[in-house]
Amino acid sequence: MNSYIHLDELRVGERAVVSRVISREDEAQKGMRRRLLDLGLVAGAQVECVGKSPCGDPSAYRVRGAVIAIRARDGRDVLVERG
Repeated sequence: MNSYIHLDELRVGERAVVSRVISREDEAQKGMRRRLLDLGLVAGAQVECVGKSPCGDPSAYRVRGAVIAIRARDGRDVLVERG
């Protein structure tokens, strides 16, 4: 059985597949959604949490061969599937 979680809930070393990026109504969040998609967080993309900062925010993720850092509040907008 597959389970869906938010990207920021992945632990270091854990892998998942992006299900979708949530749409928000305000303009600032629409811009962040576009940025997340541009970074490769599109449906079907594999993502792996490769590290967290000492305070836990931001976290580093490997997506399509690149390592990107994403704040927890932005990671809440990305649904991933682990299974």
